[in-house]
Order: sequence, then structure tokens, then C-alpha cells
Amino acid sequence: MNRFNFQGNSFQENYTEQANFAIADARTFLSKVFSWMFLALGITAVTAYYFAANAHLMAYLIGSNGITPLGWIVMFAPLGLVLIMSMGLNKLSFGALSLIYVAYSLLMGMSLSFILLIYSIDTIFITFAITAGMFGFMALIGYTTKTDLTKLGSILFMGLIGIIIASVVNFFVKSSQMEYIISFIGVLVFTGLTAYDMQKLKRIGSGVSMQDASTKKLVIMGALTLYLDFINLFLFLLRLMGGRK
Repeated sequence: MNRFNFQGNSFQENYTEQANFAIADARTFLSKVFSWMFLALGITAVTAYYFAANAHLMAYLIGSNGITPLGWIVMFAPLGLVLIMSMGLNKLSFGALSLIYVAYSLLMGMSLSFILLIYSIDTIFITFAITAGMFGFMALIGYTTKTDLTKLGSILFMGLIGIIIASVVNFFVKSSQMEYIISFIGVLVFTGLTAYDMQKLKRIGSGVSMQDASTKKLVIMGALTLYLDFINLFLFLLRLMGGRK
């Protein structure tokens, strides 16, 4: 009987120790994810401001006849880089993945420089503050909730597909009412995705070793995921807020 209790206590201690290690790894993983995410946001913000404030640089993106060929490349190149990072995750080295990630954040900054010409600075700052608050709150929910958000993620993904299709249609229809509806749904979708992705990254972090080389690449992809949630939430909120010049 005493021997059984001793073995039971040892098992409990080992289980508790392993759980503590998993929590520590998850926190370390997430701290690195957020560090890379904030780095990308900083690069994007500085690049967007620099281009918007420099008429000579903006001339490369917007000409007298509208968006230049380079401007179109800048707008669509980030999508290509995301596909390269996602599809080539196993083949790319951590260094190559990091360089592509930085290049992506630079191109996004160049692309988002357009909004500084369309919306007032006050609207942009207010929207950014609201976005940061909503993102932080939903990330906290995703980290702390005990509810499995997997089913919610599937629903949100379908909503995201619907937004993409509706946006393509509205590109030709140019309906302001449809744009408002798309923006409203977009805010809901990316608000939910923030919590879902945060929970998913927490689970990934608790199941990997920070000494593993592949984990570093997962950190980059995790940062990219949260970066996309933040940027898209910001853009959809900005469309709802209005405040165009």
C-alpha cells in the first residue's frame, strides 16, 4: 500500500513537472511569436509613413494615370510571399524564412502607404488604438479560455472565404453598401480568428521544444498569422470608421 502511494506520488510529481515545462515552453514560444509580430508591425508602419511622406517615392507607386505597374506588384507581391512561406516551410531555412518575412513586412508597408493618402491621420491613430485594444483582448481570451475553439475556427475560415469572394465581386460592382457589409463581417471574422489563432499557437508552443531548430520556423509562421489578423482587423475597422480626406 505504501509502495503504491509512493509510486502514485512520483507519477503525480512527474506529471506536474512535465505540465510546468509545457507551460514554460508555451510562454517562451508565444513571447518570441509576439516579438517577431511587433517587429513586422514596426517595419510596416515606418515604411508606410516614409513612402507616404515622400512624393518622389510615391510617384513610383501612383502615376498620373493611377496605380503604376510597380504599384500593382507591390500590392500583390505580399500574397505571393505568404504562399512561398507557407508552402516552402519545410524546405526553407530559418534564415531564408526570416528574410522573406522581413521583405513581406516591407512590401506591406509600401502597399499600406496608400491609406495615409486616403484617410486622415486622426482616423488612422484612433482606428489603430481600437484595433490594438480589440486584438489584445481577444488574444487574452484565446490564451486563457478552456473552451475548444476548433469548431469556431472552421466557421470563421468559411466566413473568410466568403469575404474574399464578396470583395472580388465588389471590386467590379463598386457598391458602397456591400463594402460596408463586407467590412462589418470582416471585423467579426478577424476578431474571432485572433482568439482562435492564439489558442492554436498556445497549443503548438506547449508541444514543441524551444531547442528544436524547426520551432524557430514555427515562431515566424505564428508571428505571420497574428500579424495578418491584426492588419486585416485594422483595415476593416478603418473602412467602417470612414474619415477619408
